[in-house]
Amino acid sequence: MLKFFKRYKTFAIVFSILSAIILVSIYSLLKPEKTLPIYQPDMVNAELVDTTVQYIRKYHKIADFELVNQNGDTITEAFYKDKIYVADFFFTTCLTICPIMTDHMVKIQEKIKDDPEVFLLSHTVFPKTDSVPVLKKYAEEKGVIDGKWNLVTGDKKKIYDLARKSYLATKSTGDGGKYDMIHTENFVLVDKDRQIRGFYDGTDPEAIEKLMADIEFLKNK
Repeated sequence: MLKFFKRYKTFAIVFSILSAIILVSIYSLLKPEKTLPIYQPDMVNAELVDTTVQYIRKYHKIADFELVNQNGDTITEAFYKDKIYVADFFFTTCLTICPIMTDHMVKIQEKIKDDPEVFLLSHTVFPKTDSVPVLKKYAEEKGVIDGKWNLVTGDKKKIYDLARKSYLATKSTGDGGKYDMIHTENFVLVDKDRQIRGFYDGTDPEAIEKLMADIEFLKNK
């Protein structure tokens, strides 16, 4: 019996190695390749989509915009041309979800601060009080890096239209009027073609980890 094992020892080793290689190859072939959807309005909860765009099934992109950041600079879609970015909606006096969301944005900023491909964009939903000086003070308190993270203000209706018709990030009821109010925890991942690639709960640490992984996936496509 001992002679038998010695005789076939080499064969057994080679067979084991080949079997392992075959199993790994089969697993790799069967394992689904990671993909990120390109979100269209008809793929998103209808409550979050303005009725004027709910029917759209393809070619949806973030609309052109013109807003003002914490430094008084005009920020348009051109700033994010060929860039990946994370967008959200907040206001500086919020005491509920916004502080948590901002803390998570700060953590994202720390991870991407030296990355020329990835940026951040936060829109105030209370532009009446979130003026440029207010945003600047808030940015300084939170450690916002100019040029990496824009906190923007502007015409309320235009911001609310962006939230509802472009970013598909908040309930569609409301017209951007005096008593209209957006309050959403959604972070939105936008690719280099201005397409939505993911929605994440900005108050959830696990969702932020997934967001970071998805950013890396987009970068390596």
